[in-house]
Amino acid sequence: MPRDASEGPQPVAQRHAGYTAAHLKSYRDKPGASEVIGANRETLVKYIKGIPATPASKSASSGAQLKCLYANTCSMDNKQEALEICTHLQGCNLIGITETRWDGSYDWSVGMEGYRLFRKDRQGRQGGGVTCYGNDQLECMEFCLGMDEEPTESLWVRIKGRAGTGDTIVGVCYRPPDQQDQVDEAICRQIGAASCSQPLVLMGNFNNPSICWRGKTARHEQSRRFLECADDNFLLQVIEKPMRTGAMLDLVLTNKEGLVGNMKLKGSLGCNDHEMVEFKILRAVGRVHSKLAALDFRRADFGFFRDLLGRVPWDKVLEGRGARDSWLIFRDHLLQAQEQCIPTKRKSGKNTRRSAWMNKELLDKLKHKKEAYRG
Repeated sequence: MPRDASEGPQPVAQRHAGYTAAHLKSYRDKPGASEVIGANRETLVKYIKGIPATPASKSASSGAQLKCLYANTCSMDNKQEALEICTHLQGCNLIGITETRWDGSYDWSVGMEGYRLFRKDRQGRQGGGVTCYGNDQLECMEFCLGMDEEPTESLWVRIKGRAGTGDTIVGVCYRPPDQQDQVDEAICRQIGAASCSQPLVLMGNFNNPSICWRGKTARHEQSRRFLECADDNFLLQVIEKPMRTGAMLDLVLTNKEGLVGNMKLKGSLGCNDHEMVEFKILRAVGRVHSKLAALDFRRADFGFFRDLLGRVPWDKVLEGRGARDSWLIFRDHLLQAQEQCIPTKRKSGKNTRRSAWMNKELLDKLKHKKEAYRG
């Protein structure tokens, strides 16, 4: 019998049942499937689990690749059922979530069948929080960095590799826009410790919209520090399109080229202005086709480059600045001129590991030096 609007608002699960029926085709088109009915979570989940899921366990146990999903949810209130539906239909091995806004009152409702939960809630005030769901087929455990740090909103999970492959560290991090400098520094130290010896995949909302990842520039001091941290730890940012309109807030970073691939934006989870992103961790990949861009100095327009830098009123721009600030301002202008005047090219094949400036002449001289040294 249809529910009368005068009876009051619908239960959460019934509202999600409507959400599921409306969005089911975007995940899996099943002709002739019956409509979603029922007014509680159990009915909804039973219906969804009656639809064949994309198997997560096969890829997890084989070790070849992990299917991952990342979302900034801006609160998981009323979104748990939608997450379970999405996870079941897409067959994810690993799910990272930021801004869960959970506290102790959510302990009974945040578990998900077939997944192990890693969770870190914000302490002392509302909001924030990060979590990671790992498929039961994965051999994973929380990774302790051994640091007595500031209360960062980050967690780290070690995923054990199969024989012949190393472990992979997966991090989930949320950086509030008003985060203090000492907490930023603590996160950078954690990133350094996590990436020093293992392949790393880091996902999260870092709230640094002023960073231009293509040109490696940033307008604000906090953003510059994070960009320097990424450079110091050889992190590649692999998301190309903003997951929130007009702002590159959500990032997926890795310290190993070819480790992360097949990036796809998957729409938002519930009422949210952040899109989800699906990607794969390619753990068993040996040789990969390089997508690393290198500067092509042979096609550079150095005349225009000098002209651009010569137009900057350096005396006025650097007036009253210290050595560090002056260097950062100069670097920003230099990189902007570089982007306009020096084209890039793709490195491939045996030259992938070679520095962009290493040419045949230098290689011959290095060879001669080694021969003379052996003498």
